[in-house]
Amino acid sequence: MTHSHPEGPLLAPLTADEWGDDEYSAFGTLLGLPVDQVPRAGSGHAADPLKFDIIGLLAHHPKMARHFLSFNGWLLQRGELSVRLRELAILRIAHTRRSAFFWGEHTKVAADGGVPEEDIARLAEGNDSFVGADRLVLEATDELLTFGRAEASTWQRITDELGTHQAMELIFVVGTYTMLAMAFDTWGLAPPAGSASLPDHDATNRRETE
Repeated sequence: MTHSHPEGPLLAPLTADEWGDDEYSAFGTLLGLPVDQVPRAGSGHAADPLKFDIIGLLAHHPKMARHFLSFNGWLLQRGELSVRLRELAILRIAHTRRSAFFWGEHTKVAADGGVPEEDIARLAEGNDSFVGADRLVLEATDELLTFGRAEASTWQRITDELGTHQAMELIFVVGTYTMLAMAFDTWGLAPPAGSASLPDHDATNRRETE
């Protein structure tokens, strides 16, 4: 089941007049820009922080956001794990944890990164139709979400297939996006307008019991 806040979100993104040097500095960490070059809130720029609800929420705690965005930016932009494998893992997290926001957001990210729509749709049906590295990553993600760790045999298969760096990054991707889903779903962040709807959780359950 998905959760919502009928009386509105518990925490809302910062408004234009709430942005100051500390908040711009935190966003600049993600953009790789000094504070004076970060687009201003309400400017209409492509990187206007008002266009990114995630940033507007994290910026409530700019010092924490600056450190977190430095790591998350590296993971997304300079990590060795492929976009396809990373997004399959994130979408599995969104589906398992019933995060409508992250399903909507990362369906678009995955599609923009070249993941076919039919592959995204199959995520709701379990792992049987996936092979190779795709299946390894999904099985490892399932184990991490269910047990808080991957089995030794799963770790060995992933490192054999992808190498130690990518196998390590997978654990940190799963941990990072599980944490983000907990935060944004607690605060009541709505999915982007017009984004894909979270598939029925029963699709996976039916597949696993057949």
